[in-house]
Amino acid sequence: MGLPTPEEAAPYFFRYIDRVRDEDIVGVLQSQMDEALALLSGISEEKSLYRYAPDKWSLRELLNHLSDTERLFLARAFWFARGFDTPLPSFDEKVCAAAAQADKIPWARHVEEFRTVRLATLSFFHNLPAEAWMRTGTASDNPFTVNALAYLAAGHVTHHLEILRERYL
Repeated sequence: MGLPTPEEAAPYFFRYIDRVRDEDIVGVLQSQMDEALALLSGISEEKSLYRYAPDKWSLRELLNHLSDTERLFLARAFWFARGFDTPLPSFDEKVCAAAAQADKIPWARHVEEFRTVRLATLSFFHNLPAEAWMRTGTASDNPFTVNALAYLAAGHVTHHLEILRERYL
Protein backbone atom coordinates (compact mmCIF):
# COMPACT_ATOMS: atom_id res chain seq x y z
CA MET A 1 0.00 0.00 0.00
CA GLY A 2 2.96 2.28 0.43
CA LEU A 3 4.30 4.47 3.17
CA PRO A 4 1.61 6.12 5.30
CA THR A 5 0.81 9.74 4.54
CA PRO A 6 0.24 12.37 7.26
CA GLU A 7 -3.54 11.89 6.98
CA GLU A 8 -3.33 8.22 7.99
CA ALA A 9 -2.50 8.78 11.67
CA ALA A 10 -2.05 11.56 14.20
CA PRO A 11 1.35 13.30 14.09
CA TYR A 12 2.49 11.73 17.40
CA PHE A 13 2.47 8.23 15.89
CA PHE A 14 4.85 9.17 13.08
CA ARG A 15 7.69 9.03 15.61
CA TYR A 16 7.30 5.26 15.14
CA ILE A 17 5.87 5.05 11.62
CA ASP A 18 8.76 7.09 10.17
CA ARG A 19 11.26 4.50 11.40
CA VAL A 20 10.10 2.21 8.58
CA ARG A 21 10.99 3.43 5.10
CA ASP A 22 10.29 0.25 3.13
CA GLU A 23 7.03 -0.08 1.19
CA ASP A 24 6.88 -3.86 1.74
CA ILE A 25 5.54 -3.72 5.29
CA VAL A 26 4.80 -7.45 5.47
CA GLY A 27 8.41 -8.16 4.47
CA VAL A 28 9.61 -5.68 7.10
CA LEU A 29 7.49 -7.36 9.78
CA GLN A 30 8.94 -10.76 8.82
CA SER A 31 12.58 -9.70 8.73
CA GLN A 32 12.14 -7.71 11.92
CA MET A 33 10.81 -10.79 13.70
CA ASP A 34 13.83 -12.80 12.59
CA GLU A 35 16.24 -10.05 13.70
CA ALA A 36 14.49 -9.55 17.04
CA LEU A 37 14.38 -13.25 17.85
CA ALA A 38 18.10 -13.60 17.13
CA LEU A 39 18.83 -10.73 19.50
CA LEU A 40 16.37 -11.76 22.22
CA SER A 41 17.41 -15.42 22.21
CA GLY A 42 20.91 -14.39 23.28
CA ILE A 43 19.72 -12.77 26.52
CA SER A 44 19.97 -14.86 29.67
CA GLU A 45 17.25 -15.33 32.28
CA GLU A 46 19.38 -13.36 34.75
CA LYS A 47 20.02 -10.48 32.31
CA SER A 48 16.31 -10.34 31.44
CA LEU A 49 15.59 -8.90 34.89
CA TYR A 50 18.03 -6.01 34.33
CA ARG A 51 16.80 -2.40 34.55
CA TYR A 52 19.09 0.39 33.37
CA ALA A 53 17.57 2.69 36.00
CA PRO A 54 15.44 1.96 39.08
CA ASP A 55 12.27 3.48 37.59
CA LYS A 56 12.61 1.79 34.19
CA TRP A 57 11.18 -1.48 32.95
CA SER A 58 13.15 -4.70 33.15
CA LEU A 59 13.92 -6.44 29.86
CA ARG A 60 11.04 -8.82 30.62
CA GLU A 61 8.66 -5.89 31.08
CA LEU A 62 9.95 -4.26 27.90
CA LEU A 63 9.40 -7.40 25.82
CA ASN A 64 5.98 -7.92 27.39
CA HIS A 65 5.16 -4.32 26.42
CA LEU A 66 6.16 -5.07 22.81
CA SER A 67 3.90 -8.12 22.69
CA ASP A 68 0.94 -6.39 24.33
CA THR A 69 1.24 -3.27 22.20
CA GLU A 70 1.48 -5.31 19.02
CA ARG A 71 -1.71 -7.12 20.06
CA LEU A 72 -3.34 -3.74 20.47
CA PHE A 73 -2.23 -2.48 17.05
CA LEU A 74 -3.39 -5.73 15.46
CA ALA A 75 -6.77 -5.60 17.23
CA ARG A 76 -7.29 -2.06 15.97
CA ALA A 77 -6.25 -3.04 12.44
CA PHE A 78 -8.63 -6.00 12.54
CA TRP A 79 -11.51 -3.80 13.76
CA PHE A 80 -11.06 -1.20 11.05
CA ALA A 81 -10.18 -3.65 8.26
CA ARG A 82 -13.33 -5.63 8.85
CA GLY A 83 -15.47 -2.54 8.54
CA PHE A 84 -16.38 -1.79 12.16
CA ASP A 85 -16.70 1.92 12.79
CA THR A 86 -17.16 2.12 16.56
CA PRO A 87 -14.28 4.15 18.04
CA LEU A 88 -11.89 2.15 20.18
CA PRO A 89 -10.68 3.24 23.63
CA SER A 90 -7.28 4.45 24.72
CA PHE A 91 -4.50 2.23 26.01
CA ASP A 92 -2.49 2.92 29.15
CA GLU A 93 0.82 1.10 28.89
CA LYS A 94 1.58 1.56 32.60
CA VAL A 95 -1.68 -0.08 33.70
CA CYS A 96 -1.07 -2.90 31.23
CA ALA A 97 2.53 -3.43 32.36
CA ALA A 98 1.60 -3.52 36.05
CA ALA A 99 -1.16 -6.07 35.47
CA ALA A 100 1.08 -8.35 33.38
CA GLN A 101 3.57 -9.04 36.18
CA ALA A 102 6.16 -9.79 33.51
CA ASP A 103 9.07 -10.35 35.88
CA LYS A 104 7.35 -13.48 37.19
CA ILE A 105 7.35 -15.10 33.74
CA PRO A 106 10.51 -16.79 32.42
CA TRP A 107 12.38 -14.97 29.68
CA ALA A 108 12.10 -17.86 27.23
CA ARG A 109 8.29 -17.69 27.47
CA HIS A 110 8.37 -13.94 26.74
CA VAL A 111 10.50 -14.56 23.66
CA GLU A 112 8.11 -17.28 22.46
CA GLU A 113 5.13 -15.03 23.13
CA PHE A 114 6.65 -12.24 21.03
CA ARG A 115 7.21 -14.75 18.19
CA THR A 116 3.64 -16.03 18.41
CA VAL A 117 2.13 -12.54 18.49
CA ARG A 118 4.23 -11.48 15.49
CA LEU A 119 3.21 -14.59 13.56
CA ALA A 120 -0.45 -13.63 14.12
CA THR A 121 0.33 -10.10 12.90
CA LEU A 122 2.05 -11.47 9.81
CA SER A 123 -0.80 -13.85 9.03
CA PHE A 124 -3.38 -11.08 9.31
CA PHE A 125 -1.56 -8.56 7.13
CA HIS A 126 -0.43 -11.18 4.60
CA ASN A 127 -4.04 -12.18 3.98
CA LEU A 128 -5.57 -8.71 4.11
CA PRO A 129 -7.65 -7.80 1.03
CA ALA A 130 -6.19 -4.87 -0.90
CA GLU A 131 -9.19 -2.62 -0.26
CA ALA A 132 -8.92 -3.10 3.52
CA TRP A 133 -5.49 -1.45 3.84
CA MET A 134 -6.91 2.06 3.55
CA ARG A 135 -9.96 1.56 5.74
CA THR A 136 -10.02 3.97 8.63
CA GLY A 137 -11.17 4.15 12.19
CA THR A 138 -10.67 5.99 15.44
CA ALA A 139 -8.74 4.74 18.46
CA SER A 140 -7.63 6.81 21.45
CA ASP A 141 -9.50 9.72 19.84
CA ASN A 142 -7.10 9.57 16.85
CA PRO A 143 -7.72 8.54 13.25
CA PHE A 144 -5.81 5.58 11.80
CA THR A 145 -5.72 3.64 8.58
CA VAL A 146 -5.05 -0.08 8.68
CA ASN A 147 -1.91 0.67 6.67
CA ALA A 148 -0.64 3.10 9.32
CA LEU A 149 -1.25 0.52 12.05
CA ALA A 150 0.92 -2.04 10.23
CA TYR A 151 3.75 0.50 10.02
CA LEU A 152 3.14 1.51 13.61
CA ALA A 153 3.59 -2.11 14.75
CA ALA A 154 6.95 -2.35 12.98
CA GLY A 155 8.14 1.12 13.97
CA HIS A 156 7.27 0.59 17.62
CA VAL A 157 9.39 -2.57 17.75
CA THR A 158 12.26 -0.79 15.94
CA HIS A 159 12.12 2.02 18.52
CA HIS A 160 12.27 -0.35 21.49
CA LEU A 161 14.94 -2.62 19.99
CA GLU A 162 17.13 0.46 19.65
CA ILE A 163 16.56 1.27 23.32
CA LEU A 164 17.27 -2.36 24.22
CA ARG A 165 20.61 -2.28 22.38
CA GLU A 166 21.65 1.13 23.70
CA ARG A 167 20.55 0.95 27.34
CA TYR A 168 20.16 -2.70 28.28
CA LEU A 169 22.86 -4.55 26.39
